[in-house]
Amino acid sequence: MSSGGSVQQTLAQAVRNPVLLQAAHAMNTDRPDIAERLLKPFLQDDPFNIAAIRMLAELANRIGKPRDAESLLRRALDLAPEFSAARANLATLLYRSGRSSEALAALEWLKVERPEYAGNTLHAAVLNKLGDFEQALAIYKADLARHANQPHVWMAYGHTLKTVGRLDEGVAAYRRAISLKPDFGEAWWSLANLKTLRFSDEDVEAMRAALAGTAITPEDQFHLEFALGKAFEDRMDAETAFNYYTRANAHRRALGPYDVSLLRAEAEALTTLFTPEFFAARAQGGNPDPAPIFIIGMPRAGSTLVEQILASHSAVEAIDELPDIPRLFNTLGRTADERLNALAALTSDERTALGSEYLAQAGVQRRTDKPYFIDKLPNNWLYIGFIRLILPNARFIDVRRHPLSCGFSNFRQHYARGQLFSYDLSDFGHYYAAYVHYMKHIDGVLPAAVHWIIYERLVADSAAEIRALLTALDLPYEEGCLAFHTTQRAVRTPSSEQVRQPIFTQGTENWQAYDQWLGPLKAALGNVLEHYEARIVA
Repeated sequence: MSSGGSVQQTLAQAVRNPVLLQAAHAMNTDRPDIAERLLKPFLQDDPFNIAAIRMLAELANRIGKPRDAESLLRRALDLAPEFSAARANLATLLYRSGRSSEALAALEWLKVERPEYAGNTLHAAVLNKLGDFEQALAIYKADLARHANQPHVWMAYGHTLKTVGRLDEGVAAYRRAISLKPDFGEAWWSLANLKTLRFSDEDVEAMRAALAGTAITPEDQFHLEFALGKAFEDRMDAETAFNYYTRANAHRRALGPYDVSLLRAEAEALTTLFTPEFFAARAQGGNPDPAPIFIIGMPRAGSTLVEQILASHSAVEAIDELPDIPRLFNTLGRTADERLNALAALTSDERTALGSEYLAQAGVQRRTDKPYFIDKLPNNWLYIGFIRLILPNARFIDVRRHPLSCGFSNFRQHYARGQLFSYDLSDFGHYYAAYVHYMKHIDGVLPAAVHWIIYERLVADSAAEIRALLTALDLPYEEGCLAFHTTQRAVRTPSSEQVRQPIFTQGTENWQAYDQWLGPLKAALGNVLEHYEARIVA
């Protein structure tokens, strides 16, 4: 540690150091380039200064280098294990990276050693991710009992109540958040995102008034626009609804531009790599546990419905959309080329170790001893080949929905994180087409590895499709799967309330009122629009 002093002494000196003060000002004024030019030479001269290391970690995180940020924070904690602020930062970074069990360990240390740093909201959020909803609810409830005027905590409390099926209480929590902050766009969107709630005329006027406010933030703006789109969609006013959705998507996309060409390039490179000979040469290795069932495809394609059906079977546990497969894949390299080269070079033992690491991470989420569990991250379609190498006995279900229906459903949806392709109709169409073409290739090199479910067929003939699904997974038929809506479990996705009801046909048809505005989506889809159901796409 700098000068051999305590953490408190080092931090006290930091707030008086002119270089660190200038770096802090640069970061506060959104000038990371200046902050970096100040911090790196400073650390060359004083490499043990934990305050500067923590600042550089924050800078790395801000510019999209979470691995560097983690390394720096761990360096600070190696030098000063009692550096509570750095440990709190590490807990936040781990949580946002999908490593909730590691984040919980950091928070538990803080809870014991430095309770003033143990943020209740983050602790509850981590517990939510780990499936410990009752303890999360208890933390929120206790926090709100002490400090009731916290709109963001009321909203987070509402999210957890909704997840466990306590819908009326969840709505009341969202309403309380809005009463404390009338322009709280995310709370309004949380109400809209229940799908089953209908806004009153008074709600619409309140949202419009909030949207007209002069101090509204960009985040509140697009959340309110998404919510108003839902309000007018429910009123069958397609033009007004689509106008609000268009504005919401444009504002959201401006905050996180997406380049679909990068996805297509990676999919094409994987297509070239994965051949029958490639997999035949790697028949040995990987963890042979047959427990994982991966539900893949596009968001808003019906995957939560399929998950609920399978979770109603006595042998299957539903967990969550786990981040572990993309995370493990990305550990292979920083660039697409590095990852592909590393993937091809993996030894049998390395593939087994990666499969075991995935199962260990998934095991943290498990709450039963059922023989099978579901990982429902839709984007795992890109990683099927990787999964096959590390978990050779895993099963896959591709849930596919009409591309215009799926596209519009995504266009009307705001995601808390990820799915940046969904905020532009053309981006979505290109992404959907890449997915269909890639899955066609996987069908060729891994025959019968993936069971397809066409959402519209599932809705039209549930009994036959559910029987076929269970047969494909070598599971005995159980009547409970057909009565899936009666299964009591936590559901975290936007479809949480819909899957607690019997199957309905509205979701297959609601895009048709918007058909006249879907031209960019149709153009980007190309021939996939006509052939998305076919195993072979020309």
